[in-house]
Amino acid sequence: MSSIKTSAVEMVQSIKKGEITSEELVKKYIEQIKKKEKNIEAWEFFDENLVLAQAKKLDALHQAGQHGDLHGIPVGIKDIFDTGDMPTEDGTEIHKKNLSLNDCTVVSKLKQAGAIIMGKTVTTELAYYSPGKTKNPHDLNRTPGGSSSGSAAAVASHMVPLSVGSQTNGSVIRPASYCGVVGYKPTKGLISRHLVLQISRKLDQVGIFSNSIEDAALISEQLIGHDNQDPDTSLNPKPKLLAASRQKPPMEPLLAYIKLPFMDKLDQDTVDGFNEVKDELKGQVVEIELPEGFAKIPDWHKIIMESDMATSFSEEYKNSKNKLSDKIIEAIERGMKYTSVEYNNALSKIDIANAYFKQFFHDYDAILTPSATGEALKGLKSTGDPIFCTVWTYCGMPSISLPLLQGKNGLPVGVQLVSSLFDDERLFRNASWLTSKIKR
Repeated sequence: MSSIKTSAVEMVQSIKKGEITSEELVKKYIEQIKKKEKNIEAWEFFDENLVLAQAKKLDALHQAGQHGDLHGIPVGIKDIFDTGDMPTEDGTEIHKKNLSLNDCTVVSKLKQAGAIIMGKTVTTELAYYSPGKTKNPHDLNRTPGGSSSGSAAAVASHMVPLSVGSQTNGSVIRPASYCGVVGYKPTKGLISRHLVLQISRKLDQVGIFSNSIEDAALISEQLIGHDNQDPDTSLNPKPKLLAASRQKPPMEPLLAYIKLPFMDKLDQDTVDGFNEVKDELKGQVVEIELPEGFAKIPDWHKIIMESDMATSFSEEYKNSKNKLSDKIIEAIERGMKYTSVEYNNALSKIDIANAYFKQFFHDYDAILTPSATGEALKGLKSTGDPIFCTVWTYCGMPSISLPLLQGKNGLPVGVQLVSSLFDDERLFRNASWLTSKIKR
């Protein structure tokens, strides 16, 4: 196993067969972190001794014949997920002294599967828009995207093979696009958010980053499942994502390229790239327009998100307003002003949109759409525009960003596929199919 770029799926097998120990693997990643972290700054908390102690424990379990599905594999955790043995600071100095007492459900499921919690990755302030310190591994003068900035950058720079993030608007798909990795946001309700910083109960969704579709399936399968401590988690059967990622679709999928009301925000090279994709998939892509009402989804999403932020962060606003950024103060203050009629109206439209898409997916296998407006923006003052994720997050639909295109500066641009609610298996089959079709 000479290359650190080996997939997590292969690493699990190598550890199982005794070709490499977990400690040896972890040491390779520690080397990468020591080499790259000073420039990229993806980590909020990293303790080499803590990581090595986990690895030694897992190697002892291996000797005893015990193996989880992620045995010995390092995973980065966005710093809004509680970890019992590491601080959780949520990207704000207000929470600097908040020690997590327990593992959140996601972390405890990872540990049960034998994963090594490598450390906490940088998030934007309270997982909103104000950037953390992380830089884009492809160009240190550009944003990695947000709010799961460190999680995407750590995977892109091979400081860790897998990481966990979250999305309330575009916080998994956009950084995945900017950093050139796979980003997957499952159907809302598949992964528990228990002991994860709440921004909006209606919109928060857990997602993951990896360097391959198979690896995304591998980690997600460990995290999916009903949790009594998150009442919004689904009782649906667990999707078999790893098997789906290795299957061919029963027939060539028909993709819908939706002309969204904000297509004018796309960079020209992204438009050109998608035209090439459509040419390459001759006959498998149909261009369609959504009904006019869909143009209002970003406004409805904003009403829900900002109203919920006003509730979620009321303590921070009341007691430590001077430590919050202007951006988040403005969002909270807007959130305080919406009426309950506006809020309930915005919520009621989610079911209407999903009823439309339920019919829609009788005719199409997936939606093909950009993950972001283009390459990562220059400068570190903004994390970019999440607009190409907003509709799917609002609806809770599963989406995946695939690093299939390049912009005019040679930087990655993601292609996003979206599937119908609880049809994550089909999403993975179609993602593998699309990746095999597009020449990179």
